[in-house]
Amino acid sequence: MAPTPLTMPRTRKPVPVHNLKVTRKGKVKKRFFLWRMRRVFYVAALAVTVGAAGLIYVLSQVELPVDPKVAPVEEQTSFICSGEVQANCGASNAMAQLHGTEDRVIVTYDQIPQVLVHAVLSAEDKDFFKHGGVDPMGIARAAYQDLKGDGVRQGGSTITQQYVKQTYLNSEQTATRKIKEAVMAVKLEQQIPKKEILTRYLNTVYFGRGAYGVQAASRAWFGHDVQGLNAGEAAFMAGLLRNPNGADPYRGPMSLKEAQRRRRVVLVNMQKEGYITPAEFKLYSSVSMNPLDPNVASTERFIEPPPKASVLGENVRGKEWGSEYFAEYVRKWLVKEFGTDTVYGGGLKVYTTLDLDMQKSAYDAVTSTLDRPGDPAGSLVALDDQGHIKAMMGGTDFTNNQVNLATGTQGGGLGRQPGSTFKAFALSDAVKQNYSIRSVLPSPAKIDIPLDQCPNGTKEWSVRGGPGGSMSLISATKNSVNTVYAQLMARLSPRSVTDMATQMGVTAKVKPVCAVVLGGGEVSVLDMASGYSTLANQGVSKSPIAVTRVEFPDGRVKTYGPDQKQVLTPIQAGRVTYSLQQVVDGGTGKAAAFGKPAAGKTGTTQNNADAWFVGYTPKLTAAVWMGYPDSLKSMDDVHGIKVQGGTFPAEMWRKFMQSATADFDTGTFPEYPAEELGAGNVLDPNMGTSGVIVSGESSIGATATTQPRVQTTQPQTQTTAPATSTPTTVPPTTPTTTSPPATPTTTAPATGQGTGTGKGKGPANSGN
Repeated sequence: MAPTPLTMPRTRKPVPVHNLKVTRKGKVKKRFFLWRMRRVFYVAALAVTVGAAGLIYVLSQVELPVDPKVAPVEEQTSFICSGEVQANCGASNAMAQLHGTEDRVIVTYDQIPQVLVHAVLSAEDKDFFKHGGVDPMGIARAAYQDLKGDGVRQGGSTITQQYVKQTYLNSEQTATRKIKEAVMAVKLEQQIPKKEILTRYLNTVYFGRGAYGVQAASRAWFGHDVQGLNAGEAAFMAGLLRNPNGADPYRGPMSLKEAQRRRRVVLVNMQKEGYITPAEFKLYSSVSMNPLDPNVASTERFIEPPPKASVLGENVRGKEWGSEYFAEYVRKWLVKEFGTDTVYGGGLKVYTTLDLDMQKSAYDAVTSTLDRPGDPAGSLVALDDQGHIKAMMGGTDFTNNQVNLATGTQGGGLGRQPGSTFKAFALSDAVKQNYSIRSVLPSPAKIDIPLDQCPNGTKEWSVRGGPGGSMSLISATKNSVNTVYAQLMARLSPRSVTDMATQMGVTAKVKPVCAVVLGGGEVSVLDMASGYSTLANQGVSKSPIAVTRVEFPDGRVKTYGPDQKQVLTPIQAGRVTYSLQQVVDGGTGKAAAFGKPAAGKTGTTQNNADAWFVGYTPKLTAAVWMGYPDSLKSMDDVHGIKVQGGTFPAEMWRKFMQSATADFDTGTFPEYPAEELGAGNVLDPNMGTSGVIVSGESSIGATATTQPRVQTTQPQTQTTAPATSTPTTVPPTTPTTTSPPATPTTTAPATGQGTGTGKGKGPANSGN
């Protein structure tokens, strides 16, 4: 029977000869498994070799985007310091801070306290000074801690890796990003020292509350510089690094609990590493001794409340006296000068002119006078003899109303009519054209001046406000007589007067119409202070400045001084000053007298909507305005009286000057012989000149005995003398004389209660 597949004997597949191994006895021995798998191992070895080569290639190709040694400076907070700070302007002495989305102040390694370094290392990377950028053991340790769940959550990344990620990479969770992060960390540590890496990290990492870097964070959370941190504060800050918002006690009970837990864990690690003693651990981890709860009393609170959002930063020094308006004025100037990026991220140190003591004096002078509900607003600007803005009272509530009343339209408000304070510029132009302040002109109760004599828009200029008779420019200034100054404008020309105002410091564009002498234009309080300061500076115009020096982080320094121009000679300025001294020495501004040499001018506009006093001592000039900010509402009944420049504004000016000059010598005005003061041409040969009486002069220019200096805080009632003649269109013709009439036409004092009609805005009043 033939064999079938089922009955056929099985035979093994022949074994290749090269796989056979014969023993000494001649028996065939099979080769080991590893020998049989040699091809697999070969392929695996080849793969490892290729992978290693690829890794080496990657290492060689991954570059740091910027050489860390020449990396651009991180964005830094800029600081604005008031005038008493002359060096080292910074977080501890600044009146205001400016920063964009990142509040950052760069510090060096030596400025970082070791207790903070120890806290950060304990929380983030205890082997930082040992590894080469990547720490495999740290990764394993972090994984173990995360699994246990009893520590600060760790990701295994070293501080170097964290710095690389936040500086050069993004936060995407991919293998490629992690490889690049590790490679770049290794390369970074080959280029710069460990301390430099740690310093950069601590200057850039986010700590919450908009604070980047340890210095900004220390001030945001604790209100003091980083150098003052203790172990408890340092542990709290280190605990913020992984998730700042999640450990902010002010965000609710869960965040409070998390903040307490993180601080304790960091302190535990610090004790393990030997950075703090057990006693210190017990002290700083105690919730009762160092409470994080925001509901505890402010005296016991561990951290500060969150700062209020403000473009000027938190805690503006002197804000209770309105200093925020000045700081905002400086901020706008800085942005215009350097651009937004530099101002908010350039780490500037800005030295300003503001005197906080004078700022308080200005604020108190205004608010103690206008102290009742519904009162008008007031503003005051003071300049010293170097053009420095020493005080700027622009408002009382910057948080809710940022319109700066001191800077007019530039500050977001309305331009205000200056009233008779503009007469000082007409008088300055007159002496510049060599007219004598002794010149006599008629002073009728009303006068009409045709357009061909004085351009004033489209209407004949009708002006009221004179006692009758005639008087010199000195008396007309002292008593603010409108009809005399109307005639003066007709002789000088409006363009000449407005040009003089511009040269003296008024930056507003004032229309050259005749009514401008009675306040027909619109100016700011700063403008008027600037213009009058030219007279205080003996004819030298010095443009107001708020900043004297700006320092940059790289060591560059820019200094600033006022633009200066000799507008009037000293004797010309002296003639105007002499006339304005009479205003304070018994004239419409006698309520401004405060016992030291002073000169100034009152001003009141149409319907008493604006009231002014602008005056100066030899070393300090101040302008005061009051009115309703949003409208031209009449001030007919403020504290029971009708407001004029000689009432509340003069009183506020006096209060300010008394306080601001209490501790320094205001100086004395230069003295000139009477013949020099009165020198010059006459305005009207038919009227001639009066005598210059240094001690005083009557309302019509006649010699008078010295009028006593009156110092009062009470408003003065003004009356208008009845007209003694019919309105005139030209000065009356009388015989030429070089002395005033022997018999005055009237002895009633001029009150300046007339009106002068200008173009566009309508009538503009000028008065006390």
